[in-house]
Amino acid sequence: MTEKLFYEDSYIKEFQARVLSCTEREGGYQAVLTRTAFFPEGGGQSADTGFLYTEDGIEVSVTDVQEKDGVVFHYITGPLKEGEEITGKLDFQERFSKMQQHTGEHIISGLVSSHFGYHNVGFHLGTEEVTMDYDGVLTQEDLEQIEEEANEAVAKNLSVVVLYPSEEELKNITYRSKIEIEGQIRIVQIPGYDSCACCAPHVKETGSIGLIKIVGAIHYKGGMRVSMLCGFRALWDYRMKEKNVVRISNLLSAKQEDTAQAVERLGQEINRQKEKIRDLQQRYVALCLEEARKKAATAPEENILLFAEELDGGARRNFVNEAMEMTEGFAGVFVGTDEQGYQYVLGSRKQDIQAAGKNLNTRFQGKGGGRPPMIQGSLNGKEQEIREFIK
Repeated sequence: MTEKLFYEDSYIKEFQARVLSCTEREGGYQAVLTRTAFFPEGGGQSADTGFLYTEDGIEVSVTDVQEKDGVVFHYITGPLKEGEEITGKLDFQERFSKMQQHTGEHIISGLVSSHFGYHNVGFHLGTEEVTMDYDGVLTQEDLEQIEEEANEAVAKNLSVVVLYPSEEELKNITYRSKIEIEGQIRIVQIPGYDSCACCAPHVKETGSIGLIKIVGAIHYKGGMRVSMLCGFRALWDYRMKEKNVVRISNLLSAKQEDTAQAVERLGQEINRQKEKIRDLQQRYVALCLEEARKKAATAPEENILLFAEELDGGARRNFVNEAMEMTEGFAGVFVGTDEQGYQYVLGSRKQDIQAAGKNLNTRFQGKGGGRPPMIQGSLNGKEQEIREFIK
């Protein structure tokens, strides 16, 4: 059994221990110590990371920590000698962030349970955000209410209480639990907000959580998946979003509080311009078809091919559909440039269009297909070479 210092004091950053064993494994080594402050992966939370230092000053990184049958295994990057004394140092910035997130999750889930009766059926504390899965649906108003009350709990700076009740004492304690637990149950309580069976380290007072911010919510498996950030993660997220708002504000020459409306107006203007472009493209296609019709009157066997740098899908298909009726050969549109390649639509009422497409793709490293009388795809080649090949 490994002595678990993270249960004695979740704020321990450095500790001394003796190496019980160290064995080589794929990609590194696996060490067991007499005691550790490194929390192993569990309960939806990833393991602590950090370093181990020998008395000779040799440093090895702790990349993962796992527990099995009470023994904590440290996955490290270098060997240690059995029996030697080491000093362990946690990446405490990472640990503290996890404690902020996990304690904040307890408050959120406790409030969801007490207000709506929903259970937390899934929890993941990732490197970027925390997600909680609930077996019921929450509205935007529900989420805002929960978020408000959660931050009130932070402001009260309540003590986070950890209990190790006996079986008899446990009968008189109401608590949440996502799984069946065997052996000694560890209860984490935030008075007035939550009581939950949990194995992870937490902050000592709710004030240490800092800001609790719900940053997303989606419908998931009949319930909701809620995303949350706490403390410094919430600060960094706010800072990132603030920079984006300032940049958008400057680009649109709008006040920061008016950026959403400015973006809406810009979107409306873009849609109007797209409509104008579509109208101009249809006019251009009509002119090209009129010119093609004149040539087809005297040479119906000639191909009708249009090359353009820009033309939307509707205009391409309209051109080919009408041009196919004018020629005994091929009608096609090629959109792009000699340097970047072309997107094409090719059709024919008289010719074997699928065989033609296969040959075209083979010759110009293209891909695509379709059903007669029209195919489409992309290829690489020069306009003159493509015209000559189809001819």
